[in-house]
Amino acid sequence: MELFFLALLVAIMATALGVGYPVAFALPGAAILTIILAGVSGQIFASDPSAYFHQGGPIEWLSSGVTNLRGVYWEVERDTLIAIPLFIFMGIMLQKSKIAEDLLVVMANLFGPVPGGLGISVVFVGALLAATTGIVGATVVAMGLISLPAMLRNNYSKPLATGTIAASGTLGQIIPPSIVLIILADQLSSASDQAGSARKLLHKEATGEISMPSMFEVGSTSAGEMFLGALVPGIVLVAVYMLFILLYAIVNPKAAPAVRYKGSMDLAFWGNVLLTLVPPLGLIFLVLGSIITGIATVNQAGAIGASGALIMAGYRLTEGMKGRYTPALLAIISITVIAYCLYNYEMNVKAIIVNGGNSTGIIIGLIASLALITALVWSGLRVLRLDNILHSVMTETAKTTSLVFIILLGAAMLTAAFRAFGGEDLVRDFLNSLPGGFWAKFAIVMIVIFVLGFFLDFIEIAVVVVPIVAPILLADPSANITAVWLGVMIGLNIQTSFLTPPFGFALFYLRGVAPAVVKTLDIYKGVVAFICLQLLALGIVGFYPQLVNYLPNRVSFLSESS
Repeated sequence: MELFFLALLVAIMATALGVGYPVAFALPGAAILTIILAGVSGQIFASDPSAYFHQGGPIEWLSSGVTNLRGVYWEVERDTLIAIPLFIFMGIMLQKSKIAEDLLVVMANLFGPVPGGLGISVVFVGALLAATTGIVGATVVAMGLISLPAMLRNNYSKPLATGTIAASGTLGQIIPPSIVLIILADQLSSASDQAGSARKLLHKEATGEISMPSMFEVGSTSAGEMFLGALVPGIVLVAVYMLFILLYAIVNPKAAPAVRYKGSMDLAFWGNVLLTLVPPLGLIFLVLGSIITGIATVNQAGAIGASGALIMAGYRLTEGMKGRYTPALLAIISITVIAYCLYNYEMNVKAIIVNGGNSTGIIIGLIASLALITALVWSGLRVLRLDNILHSVMTETAKTTSLVFIILLGAAMLTAAFRAFGGEDLVRDFLNSLPGGFWAKFAIVMIVIFVLGFFLDFIEIAVVVVPIVAPILLADPSANITAVWLGVMIGLNIQTSFLTPPFGFALFYLRGVAPAVVKTLDIYKGVVAFICLQLLALGIVGFYPQLVNYLPNRVSFLSESS
């Protein structure tokens, strides 16, 4: 009967999702309903409400689900999720400030004369937007409205044009800072703890020793390590996209012709290129650079990104206004002064009091900090007055953040129900029975995730599948892998869910803005090549794990040395 109720749990969840019921309520609703049905059936047919559970009873598992819900919010160790609303605010603010439009126009002019240049420019802009906004829908829509007409006007192949735009828009799922990576880091942190406990139990059973050597321990992960681990694979994926478009254009020049820039590449042109590129590149450097160098945590980097996005919106949305760049210049000067003080002066107040040091740096730093706050408030007021954009951004941020967290909470309840009916043991026994050891298990899991991407959203896969399979994979004694590598591999795999028909969200976004001359079949044909390229990148990262592990290990080594 355990298998019956496990199948019932999956059936209720699949039916609810299939008819369009909100994910946030379908997951916990299926869990609670199945647990109650199992308890009532046990009481009626076996005079024991716990009869049809793998272990425990309905009260214990409902309580376990509630405990999981509390853990998402209240565990001190899981403060990683705080970064989610900060990066969402950053992305929506930059999307509202029309930075995508500026980048697409400038990069099209810059790369146009190269074979396949318009396609390469779309990939380049997609990578930049991934590292700043990270919002798939906004990126695909912006590129679909601006770049797709230009590509079609210049006789680009419809499948190539649509495939390039759809695939480039999904780069925000793997290039940090990415909400997917934050969620995966949170899920893998718990999975690492469970896998570590399982390995200790196996070691005790095999040797009789209580303590396990550190070489067998399962290393945990954080959002910062996930960002570092995904950075190089993200660049590899961008390079694979660009190389494919270039080679395609060389082999078939009529499908992706070069487009000459009709204007003059004079000083004004290059000045416009710098003015368009430097701010987003500077923001990327501040956000990711602060994490890589260890200056800031992921949460602090999220605050830096949100502040930078507000400053950029403050001047971008006030085009033609007198003193347009004043808040931005004030912020840049303030940050420069603060950095100078930190490098050249003692900024520890306690140390200055004890040792009688010079307080000049503290005073200058305070003045610079006040100036920075002034610049932020100034930019915020500007954005608030312009069509109430700040209010709109805050509202969308609250809605998106609420959606993510409600799904996380619902998935915690679903995981408890899955374990209540022995689902976790069933999956573990199945994977352990496979010949081929760890890599056979890993291959099956990746295939299942890829197939689920045809039907489920990336968040659903991350919060439902990963908590079940990750502890099993990491607990395998023969698994010489890191949690970061596993997370990046899953992230690359999940990214394909935006492109796989029939429910790939990037396809829906592009279909909504594409002209009537572009058929849905053209979009489907176009994404096939890029799905294959994603799988190629997945294979490259799988065969060369140092692409993922180098930066996290390097930063960890430097922090320990310092």
